[in-house]
Amino acid sequence: MSEELEIDVDALEKRMEGALNALRQEFASLRTGRASAGMLDPVTVEAYGSPTPINQLGTITVPEPRMVLINVWDKSLVNAVDKAIRSSGLGINPQMDGTILRLPIPELNEERRRELARVAGQYAENARIAVRNVRRDGMDQLKKAKSAGMGEDDHKIWSEEVQELTNSAIGKIDAALETKQEEIMQI
Repeated sequence: MSEELEIDVDALEKRMEGALNALRQEFASLRTGRASAGMLDPVTVEAYGSPTPINQLGTITVPEPRMVLINVWDKSLVNAVDKAIRSSGLGINPQMDGTILRLPIPELNEERRRELARVAGQYAENARIAVRNVRRDGMDQLKKAKSAGMGEDDHKIWSEEVQELTNSAIGKIDAALETKQEEIMQI
């Protein structure tokens, strides 16, 4: 029985790691006053009849800390990309120069920084909830195994291992949140 559970613990760890990776992607899309290509990841453009990520329509570069350049490959899509960025809620107004869009990143004011820090906190809480849900699934598996004949000692050992994984994952989430909030509040 314990052989079967070991595989389950590995699967739980992968799921917890998945929650952490999702959090990192959400953090990358948060604007911190610094230019980054990742801030455009959530923006999609209606191109060729379907929503398409900007990074599939052109080359995104960051030539300086407060500027993002997008070199759109298809001239007919430049206006669509411009419109998608303006309506994305990022607070950026692109400047067109032929097929190149310049995205100047404005300074963040104190109120906007606090708001972004709160949003980062919400993302982190969602990741913690996902990790706790994985922990609950693991504990449910252990309850089933115990009712199927697993010994008390084995059950305790596996419970402690699942709890250790949970504590580790939540620690990583908290560390990532702290780093992101420091980055946001930095002027």
